[in-house]
Amino acid sequence: MLATLVSVPAAVVEAVERGLRASGASPSCHVLSVTGADVIAAPVEEGLLVAWDAGGPLDALLEDVRRLHALRVVARTHLVVLTSRDDAQTEALAEAGADECVASGGSGWGARVVALRRRLASDTEAHDVRALRRANTFLRSALDAVPEPLFVKDRQHRWVAVNQAFCRVMGHPAEALLGRSDHEFVAAHEADSFWRNDERVFLTGGPDESEETLTDRTGLARVLVTKKAGFDGAGEAFLVCIIRDITDQKRLESQLLLAERMASVGTLAAGVAHEINNPLAYVSSNLAYVRDLLALPELSAEQLPELREVVAEALDGAGRVCAIVRDLRTFARGDEERHGPVDVVRAVEGALRLVRNELTHRARMVCTLERVPPVHGNEVRLGQVVLNLLVNALQSLPERPAEENRVRVSLRTGRAGQVELEVSDNGHGMAPEVQRRIFDPFFTTRPVGEGTGLGLSICLTLVQAMGGRIEVSSAQGWGSTFRVVLPALAVGTVAAPESPVLGNVVPLAMRKRLLLIDDEPSVGNSVSRLVRDVYEVHAVQDAREALRRLSTGERFDAILCDLMMPGMSGMDFVVELERLAPELVLRTGLMTGGAFTAQAREFVGRHSRGLLEKPFERERLCTFVEHLFP
Repeated sequence: MLATLVSVPAAVVEAVERGLRASGASPSCHVLSVTGADVIAAPVEEGLLVAWDAGGPLDALLEDVRRLHALRVVARTHLVVLTSRDDAQTEALAEAGADECVASGGSGWGARVVALRRRLASDTEAHDVRALRRANTFLRSALDAVPEPLFVKDRQHRWVAVNQAFCRVMGHPAEALLGRSDHEFVAAHEADSFWRNDERVFLTGGPDESEETLTDRTGLARVLVTKKAGFDGAGEAFLVCIIRDITDQKRLESQLLLAERMASVGTLAAGVAHEINNPLAYVSSNLAYVRDLLALPELSAEQLPELREVVAEALDGAGRVCAIVRDLRTFARGDEERHGPVDVVRAVEGALRLVRNELTHRARMVCTLERVPPVHGNEVRLGQVVLNLLVNALQSLPERPAEENRVRVSLRTGRAGQVELEVSDNGHGMAPEVQRRIFDPFFTTRPVGEGTGLGLSICLTLVQAMGGRIEVSSAQGWGSTFRVVLPALAVGTVAAPESPVLGNVVPLAMRKRLLLIDDEPSVGNSVSRLVRDVYEVHAVQDAREALRRLSTGERFDAILCDLMMPGMSGMDFVVELERLAPELVLRTGLMTGGAFTAQAREFVGRHSRGLLEKPFERERLCTFVEHLFP
């Protein structure tokens, strides 16, 4: 600390120095003696500032005091005027800037130094507190200025900083979140997933980006992309995360994929109708023949083989129609988010059935499908890839006789556990500049109104999502080959257990009672005939009638109910059944002809033992029903 003495006589300077030494303050206080106030050029930032009153006019002294006061940092200095003037004049000096007026020389210099040092320490602490508050306010404002939800966690996975956007996502104010963890606010399985992902970042120290699901206060599962990074602050680990809500984006992507699938199927509508009408023609005619034959008083032995042949043909035709309808329904489904082992052969065959008629009239089809391992993905999306590639191949063929056009599909097991699917044609081919852009969204070489330009772009997106890639080779005038390479899934296949009732006639006294609810009387009649040798089937056309029978105490071992019905739907029935006879809910299965919403599918997953899709044959029906029995 510096004691600056201005215009102080030498004897007084010595007296001040003696007072400082006597107080013990001298080791940290240095005395600087200057001849006049006008000599001090730089501001005095800290310490004692001592001015001498030589006894001249008061105005001259006041001017010196004002000049010294203007040159000092008031909060960190103490201005002392050594004067013997009366009280009125010392008050004028105080108004000019003096902190203290004392007699010449005076005493207590050590006490002044101690008081100033204490004031400086207090001011420093207050300054630090103010700086900390300003930094905290700045940090809060900076975090809240970020539009995306953001949080910081400590090593114990507790929130230590959050912004307002994150508070809105969680539905709680910052005060309720700070110092607490995910497990106190979200479902256990989601909190466990968050903890595992966060812990991986803590352990590796590297950044991480992943999709996570958070169920909000309304029960809606939101899809979040989280970007996380760990950092070390003064030896302590922290994690900072920025969140982007892509729920609407995922919904729009699903709608776009479904629209593109429907557009692909729409281009083949005439061919699909042909594939359905052909078998329907001989199914109808054969059934009419059976009806006329059964109208006879009796059948001869010669007519029985033909009758069996006619029935077999009708069943074959119905099977072909079922396969086409199943393929169409698969492509119309909106459950693309379900992932698991996919039978590639089945996905390829389903797409081929949809384009078979178009291919037959446009080109020679060469198909080589080897048995390959399953891949991890979604059957609907893989089928969409195959269908888009087949439609692309058809559209590339020139207008010439069908025998001159060729489309080849091959499926094989590739190197290093990969599955390879090739779709090639001998069509127009592509120029190099076209080939470079074929996967760009909305790029198409088709005339306006004949293509969206999304087919191949969507194919690439879906294949990459399954961990695969698409390779293309093409030459103008020679055709193109698209090769889809997917990683095989190394899983064992387990055969479905056969129903114990298949192939057996169950004695009447041992048959279990099945309540069948379907608004179509023909469905109830056909199911009753189909399994009357193994189950005691009671069919009703109204779910309210079923509830009435159950409320009167009638007992059933299992219930099979149609999902979509007028009046009371299958979903309404299950909800009411949970109130009336909750023990029967686990023995209730739902069936559908395919017309149901995503909400209905979610309802089935939460409230029912499963979903049986129509049409069904005896074996599949019995297997489904057997799983409903306790």
